[in-house]
Amino acid sequence: MSKSKHLSRCEPQRATILAMAPAATRASSSPGSFGLAWVLLCLAFCAHVADEALTGFLNVYNPTVIAMRARISWFPMPTYEYREWLIGLIIANLVLLALAPLAYRNARGLRPLAYFFASIMLLNGVGHTFFTVLGRTVASVHFPRPAPGFYSSPFLLITSIYLFVRLGASRQAKVG
Repeated sequence: MSKSKHLSRCEPQRATILAMAPAATRASSSPGSFGLAWVLLCLAFCAHVADEALTGFLNVYNPTVIAMRARISWFPMPTYEYREWLIGLIIANLVLLALAPLAYRNARGLRPLAYFFASIMLLNGVGHTFFTVLGRTVASVHFPRPAPGFYSSPFLLITSIYLFVRLGASRQAKVG
């Protein structure tokens, strides 16, 4: 197939995409929406999962949970195998990203989940930073600094705060 024939077949798709761009821009920049903040936090969470997976997070997390259970028998956190942990977080990320259209519509039902998501990610970012400073999680679990997952923590902090700000600003807004 010649290059000109290929380009002419792509023109309708290109025109459709270009026609959709203004609508997408309006939705993403809408002052009454928390959609962009939601997507940015989801992407920061994706980066954080990759950061943890690449820096040996479970080598610190699992021994910490075991040590905490030895001290506090009812400690509620589970231990994980790498595969189940990673698949679970990938699924969680996909579900959260799939909810983005609702965030762009400022769906009232998504707001409690958005506050919960932002809170957990803020605490997650603070925790990785705090444990990096300490160089340990509990007395028996030390690691070389920085803590696994530390490099992506600033993105979690910034985007979770941004989501809180957008949730507050979009509280009364009606978005189509």
